[in-house]
Amino acid sequence: MNENTLRHKKNGMLVLILVIALYIAAIAGLILTPMLSYKTYMGFTYYGIGISGKILMFICGAWVCLGWILLLGLRVLKPQEALVLTLFGKYVGTLREEGFYFVNPFCVGFNPAAKTKLNQSGDVDSGAKKAFIISGSKPEAGESTGKKISLKIMTLNNNRQKINDCLGNPVEIGIAVTWRVVDTAKAVFRVDNYKEFLSLQCDSALRNIVRLYPYDVSPNVDTTGDGIADEGSLRGSSEVVASRIRDEIQSKVAEAGLEIIEARITYLAYAPEIAAVMLQRQQASAIIDARKMIVDGAVGMVEMALERLEANDSITLDDERKAAMVSNLLVVLCGNHDAQPIVNTGSLY
Repeated sequence: MNENTLRHKKNGMLVLILVIALYIAAIAGLILTPMLSYKTYMGFTYYGIGISGKILMFICGAWVCLGWILLLGLRVLKPQEALVLTLFGKYVGTLREEGFYFVNPFCVGFNPAAKTKLNQSGDVDSGAKKAFIISGSKPEAGESTGKKISLKIMTLNNNRQKINDCLGNPVEIGIAVTWRVVDTAKAVFRVDNYKEFLSLQCDSALRNIVRLYPYDVSPNVDTTGDGIADEGSLRGSSEVVASRIRDEIQSKVAEAGLEIIEARITYLAYAPEIAAVMLQRQQASAIIDARKMIVDGAVGMVEMALERLEANDSITLDDERKAAMVSNLLVVLCGNHDAQPIVNTGSLY
């Protein structure tokens, strides 16, 4: 079902003025008709309403009793709002532009997501913690605000999900999805509740994509599906991961008339049960990298020292003395604490 936009219904003000004018005329007719029905004949005054007067009073009375029905056809839309109209269960069309409209008084607004509030700015009460809640608040007077569909760009913040990455490590991840309704007919008729549908599809797409990536760079892992190991990871390739999540969600919600503008990762961390172990692993990796750098620098300094001594021919050392010197220098340069020197005042031998 495709959207049918009603563009030539902006005559609500004209109908309102006409209804008010007819009400004034009807009330005046009900008051003045009996007053004009007094007649004088041969000096006697008597009261009598003719056929035309009775018909006029009937019409005026009927309008006073039933004329208000036309007021039910008045609709007011603000910018970036839409209203899907149905007549006895049949889709009539959609009002999309701001203005004062008059439609068939028996048309009603239809929005199955009227009372569903997503956890996002401007669409939920402050303090909500769920991805979506069913609000039981009483709608405003007149056309319920919930019956109107917002065409604004909105942001969905789903709950953080605990998902296993491609290595089986549980991670917690949260995303923010910016979206909007582009086809109101598809949104209200093709799915039961387009807001809940969007929230569930976000969870599903997030799980499908996250399980393809490791939390951090790992060897022999293919994240692109081309059969070649790469360096993709949730932490280092957040832009790529977010783009794939966005495409995955869009492919699922296109039939619901929704457009996914952007998806961003807002939270990423190891699950609490392995966070401490992974922190120790990262610390150990950092210590090993630091030790490698220290050893490489110490070996270079020892080589430089030996070359300088041999170049000047100031001291000649045999292999045993060179080994002892290398050992002492490495201990001094690679130790965690400051060396305590020992001064030898005797013979070298």
